[in-house]
Amino acid sequence: MRILAAVLALALLLLQYRLWMSDHGTHEVSRLQSALDAQASANREQAARNRQLVAEVTDLKVGLTALEERARSELGMVGNSETFYQVVTAATQAPPAPATPVTARAN
Repeated sequence: MRILAAVLALALLLLQYRLWMSDHGTHEVSRLQSALDAQASANREQAARNRQLVAEVTDLKVGLTALEERARSELGMVGNSETFYQVVTAATQAPPAPATPVTARAN
């Protein structure tokens, strides 16, 4: 009977070792869980982006304001009764030249 108990205890220890220390044990489960969490987060971000794109497409199909806004910002279009004003800023001064001339050397 002692031999059977010793064999069963050894089998239990070997199974516990495989569970905790092997590549297919708890380490693999925790790695897969973190990969699952990362994928779920990426899925949530993509779902939010998809909702935003669907709303934009719907607005472009139905409303003219979004279409007009996109034409103004991306194509620079101006309406018939509007006046276009372009504001030009003064050009920035060039940086001062170095005190000694710099020449290129051939190696």
